[in-house]
Amino acid sequence: MQKIVIDRLFRSFDELETAITSARRALERLDKDNTDIIKRMNSYQQMLTKQRYLANELCDHAGSGKWEEVDRHIKLINGLSLMIRDDAREIVARLHRQPRIEMPTETYVC
Repeated sequence: MQKIVIDRLFRSFDELETAITSARRALERLDKDNTDIIKRMNSYQQMLTKQRYLANELCDHAGSGKWEEVDRHIKLINGLSLMIRDDAREIVARLHRQPRIEMPTETYVC
């Protein structure tokens, strides 16, 4: 059971990394300047790297039966995930508040 939970944890890191990369690429393709948002997304990558490091330590502590350290590492990993989630929500909300440029629709007469 422990291996399944750990495997799922590392898979979730992979999924998060894919989402971060996809979002960054999408922002880079937009015409407007999204430098600040891309910098924030780069910080997500740094947090993800830290999460992976902490998860590896968590495995070591679990193997040694250091359950207080396992609990502490779980809280740290979850805290970083919450930071990423909350900041990403704020970015999305801000992007939705920006006025959208409506493209003119052409009328074709046959």
